[in-house]
Parts: sequence; C-alpha cells; structure tokens
Amino acid sequence: MGRPFTAACLQTCAGVEPAANIETVAGLVTEAADAGAEFVMMPETANMMEPKGHLAREKARREADDPFLDAARSWARDTGAWILLGSIVVRSEGPARDDGAPMLANRSILLDAAGEAVARYDKIHMFDVDLGGGEVYRESKGYRPGRDMVLAETPWGKLGMTVCYDLRFPHLYRALAQSGADFLSIPSAFTRPTGRDHWHVLMRARAIETGCFVFAPAQSGDHEGGRKTYGHSLMVDPWGRVLSDGEEGVGVHLAEIDPGLIAEARTKMPSLTHDRDFS
Repeated sequence: MGRPFTAACLQTCAGVEPAANIETVAGLVTEAADAGAEFVMMPETANMMEPKGHLAREKARREADDPFLDAARSWARDTGAWILLGSIVVRSEGPARDDGAPMLANRSILLDAAGEAVARYDKIHMFDVDLGGGEVYRESKGYRPGRDMVLAETPWGKLGMTVCYDLRFPHLYRALAQSGADFLSIPSAFTRPTGRDHWHVLMRARAIETGCFVFAPAQSGDHEGGRKTYGHSLMVDPWGRVLSDGEEGVGVHLAEIDPGLIAEARTKMPSLTHDRDFS
C-alpha cells in the first residue's frame, strides 16, 4: 500500500472562455502546491462550461491542441504535483455528427509530475435528464460516450477514473474496486437540485461500497447561461467519513490521505469478496 500524501480538490466556477479559466485555475494549482498538495484535482469541464452547443464545438480543440491541457502540463512540471484534469471538453477523435459538426468528448486526464498524460477516461454515462422547471440536459446530443473502464497507476495506489453522472451507476465502481482501485475520482458539475438531495449520500455510499477513498472536486456557483452548480467538493475515506467539504465558492480544499485505511476498511467489511450469483 502506498504512503500517506496530501490531496487537494480545486473548486471552481468555470466560465465559457477557456483562457479565463486557465488564469483562474493556475492560481489555485499554485495555492494547492504551496500548501503541500502532491495530488491536485480539478472539477468536470474545467476548461469551459459553454451552454450553447455550437459555441462549445467551435471553442473545443483536439486534445493535442488544447491550451488548457498545455497549461496543466506546465503546472505539473513547475510544482512537481500529479494533476487530474477532472475533465476537459475536447473534440472527439471519432466520426462527426450527422450534420457534419464535430462530436465532443468529456475527457478526464491524469498527468504525472513531469506533465505526461498517464491515463485518459471519456465519460461513459450521458446526462440526459429533465429536472423540471425548464432545466433540461441532453449530453448525448453533443458528446460521444466513452466505452472503457480506466484504472491508473499513481505513486500512492491505483486510481479508478470516472466523471459526474457516472456516480449513479454503482456497478462501475464495484468493477473498479474489484479490479484493484484504491481511489475513485468523481469530478463533477452537479446541479443544485440534485446536489442538495443526492450528492453527499451517493459519494459516501460509493466509498463505503468499495472501501476506496473518493475524490470529488466540483464546480460551484452561477455560470453563464443560467446553470447553477452545487459545489461541496468532497474527499471521503473508505469508511465513508468526510475528510473535506468545499461548501460553496471558489477555492482549494486539502485532506491528508492514508492509504492504510483501505485495507482496514475492507478487512472490517469484506463485501467486495462476497458476491454470489443469483437469478
């Protein structure tokens, strides 16, 4: 099991312009590293939250050309921290839409301390919901869903990478844990109605069910286009105890992570080894 380390969740309120978001996140990464963080994590859609699909497609770049990713590589090299781009909006490498417009990917990227991408995960589950009151989301119209579960090696253990709405599909997390995950990343841009009722209980449940640490950096605030996100970036230990809660607003939130607690929790509650077939 890996050694203890300091983790940081960055809580942001991303706007529609990537350049402005780069400037904001740069300061937060520096603040986290100065406070001793060795692993710094950003929320979902850290590079932009553009509500208009045609503008998102115009602004999105392929991963190789994305300025936010380029900046993050330099932040990792400058600070010596591992960095998780919770997700960035990039142009998908697959076929275009039926109308010829590019499809997008909601991609989480893990960088090592040298700024090299060691793992990538495209969000599998698309947020297609009607929350009432005119609040409707149809991610599948613009985003190509991922197909692969991703487990990444870090200096402290194995990281199971997911994004936001994946949270509601517990079989993914069980599969990650049974494949060796020690930590689960769930970067998010949760809406306020669902956040108030479901955020804490689901994050704690995923930690308890898997015996993993859960890292959930989140967007927080009022975004251009009217979207309102819940905030409350969470770090939860394998017994379901909340180590850090970002509440509301932009900022850096730290927690000391002891990987030794993983084996302790799984020994006390070994449910990952008790699956039985049923009809």
